Amino acid sequence: MPSGTVVVTDSTAYLPPGIAEGLPIDVIPLHVILGDQQGEDGIDVTPADVVAKLRDKSLTVTTSRPTPAQFVERYRALLEQGYEHIVSVHISSELSGTWDAARLAAVQCNSDAGAQVVRVVDSRVTAMALGFPVLVAARRAAAGAGSDEVYDAAVTSLQNTSNFFYVDTLEFLRRGGRIGAARAWLGTALAVKPILHLQDGRILPLEKLRTATRAIARLKALAVEAAAAIDGDVLVAVHHLAAPERAERLRAELAEEIPSASEIVVSEVGAVLGAHVGPGMLAVIVVPALR
Repeated sequence: MPSGTVVVTDSTAYLPPGIAEGLPIDVIPLHVILGDQQGEDGIDVTPADVVAKLRDKSLTVTTSRPTPAQFVERYRALLEQGYEHIVSVHISSELSGTWDAARLAAVQCNSDAGAQVVRVVDSRVTAMALGFPVLVAARRAAAGAGSDEVYDAAVTSLQNTSNFFYVDTLEFLRRGGRIGAARAWLGTALAVKPILHLQDGRILPLEKLRTATRAIARLKALAVEAAAAIDGDVLVAVHHLAAPERAERLRAELAEEIPSASEIVVSEVGAVLGAHVGPGMLAVIVVPALR
């Protein structure tokens, strides 16, 4: 029977298949609407589904958060299974209302229990910049750490993450309303290949290059620089959407150039992030490996 602390996250962590096996991790999916098709990210709607729909400009692709009621139901089910505490870590509140829904659910569950059994963390990031801290926290929980230590592991791991991503076009970010400060680049979007990053929870432009080859080379260089700035081992993730060969090639190059990488994983992003970044996206995440 489960006991101790369980770590809850959402589907935008995009944990690679099998990486969470045996760990106390529970994933709640966001929702995706692709024209007349709708369902849960990674369950009913796959990356291939979103790529196919994005090619049809007449279709509207939207995403939505889980409701507070869905979080309450999931939290209660986990507590009934025997877990004593829940640490719930989610996509940046600047990108989604998921954290707020989790927060409202935590208030209700804590009130029902008469104690703080659920703690919620706004990661201010997404993808494996969220997923690695979730794994770090869950590994502590699996080793028998108390809820405070599990919570602190997640928060500490989030404090020094680096994330960089390349998109073939800014069009999908524009369509989804997530373009933010990169809007200034739209006028020259056909002439540049952008690199962006998440800072303070929001998508911000970082650099623009003339070709995809130069942009991907710069993406790699930024990751190598980020890893070199960290004292100790690092965890690295390469994300992509409909670009597996690019991703595997980048992973192999990073394995050679980042000797401090104790773990390098490749994961395709799903429908929620894919709807906003579009096919061809590449991202690199660098996170300290906590001792």
